[in-house]
Amino acid sequence: MTHESPPRAWVEVNLEAIAHNLDVARQALPDTALMPVIKAGAYGHGLEPVARRLDADGIAFFGVANAGEARRLSRAGVRTKPFILGPTFPEEREEIVLNNWCATISTLEEALHFNSLAALYDKTFLVHMAVDTGMGREGFLPSQLNDVVNPLLALPNLRVDGVMSHFPSADEDVPYTQNEIGLFTDCVQQLQQHFRLRYRHIAASAGELGYEIPVANLARPGLLLYGVAPMASIYDGLLKPTLRLSSRVSLVRELPANHGVAYGRTFITAKPTRVATIGIGYADGWPRATSGKGARVYLNGHSCPLLGRVTMDQIMADVTHVPFVAPGDEVELIGPHIPVTEVADKADTIVWTIFTGLGPRLPRVYST
Repeated sequence: MTHESPPRAWVEVNLEAIAHNLDVARQALPDTALMPVIKAGAYGHGLEPVARRLDADGIAFFGVANAGEARRLSRAGVRTKPFILGPTFPEEREEIVLNNWCATISTLEEALHFNSLAALYDKTFLVHMAVDTGMGREGFLPSQLNDVVNPLLALPNLRVDGVMSHFPSADEDVPYTQNEIGLFTDCVQQLQQHFRLRYRHIAASAGELGYEIPVANLARPGLLLYGVAPMASIYDGLLKPTLRLSSRVSLVRELPANHGVAYGRTFITAKPTRVATIGIGYADGWPRATSGKGARVYLNGHSCPLLGRVTMDQIMADVTHVPFVAPGDEVELIGPHIPVTEVADKADTIVWTIFTGLGPRLPRVYST
C-alpha cells in the first residue's frame, strides 16, 4: 500500500493569466516583437508549463539564462528559439551552436570561439551584439564599436543578427534612462552601417511600459508577464495575478500571556493568545526577512498577523480573533487578499526575489 499525504504548502499558477499578460505587453507595443523572459523557472512559475502555454503565441524568442534552461525547453518540445541573455561559458557554446540557439557576444574572444565552432559544423551562427549603455554587466562599450566592426565582419561563419542592451534604472531614474535611450540609438545607427540588424532591443518590463524607444523592434517582458508592473503605467489595471501561494494549518494551540513564540523569543504574548502553526517556512521560500515586520496571512476570511521569526519549515499566526480554526484549514500567503508586492515590501526586497525564491519543495498546480 502506498500513502500520499496532501502537501503542506503549494503554488497555484494560472497559465491563462500569463497569456493574458503577454497580450497586455502586445497592447503596450503593438508593432514590436516580443521575447517573454522565462528564466529562473519562469520566475518561479515553472519553466516548461509556461513555455508550452506561450509557445504558439507568435513570439520571437524565449529569454533564458543559460544553456541548461535552453536544453530543458528543447526537451519539452518547445518550438520557439531560446535566447541566452547573459554571457556564455566556453563549455556551453558547442551545444548552443549545434542547436542554433541564440546567444550574445560581449568580446571578440567569444565571437572567435563561436565562429570556429560554427565552421566546425559548417554552419552560419547568428548572434546579438551586447552593448553596455550603463548596466556594467556585459557588452561592448560604445567606444569600442569602431574597433570591433571589421574583425566581426571578417568572421565567415558568424553573423551579427541583432544588438541589445539593458536598462539599469528604468523604474528609478527617468532622466538617466532617457539619456541611455539616446546612447543606444547612436550605437544602433552606428552598427546598422555595417550589419543587417533584424532585432534591436533594450527594454524589459519597466522600459516597455514607461518609455518610447523608436529604434527598438523587440522587447523582453519579464515581471509584467507574472502580473506585476515594475513602474506605474496606464496598463497596470489590465494585468492579472498569476500565482497563489497557500499552506495549511498544522496545529492550533492556546498560549498564556508572557509566552515566547519562535526562535530568539522576539515575540512575547501580551495576553492569552490562540496561535496557529502553519506548514511553510524559509526552506520553501517564505522570506525570513518578514519576521517582525507586520506580515500576515489570510485564514477563514480574516487577516492574521504572523508572530515571531520565520523558521525553516513553519510560521505562526495569531488567530485569536478567528471564530474557528482547525488543522488542515487552508491559508493564503500570496493571492487575492495578499498581493506579492505586500510580501516583498514586508521583506524589504523586490518582487523578483519573492517569485524566484519559491522553492522546489512547493508543488506547482496549474490551471487554465
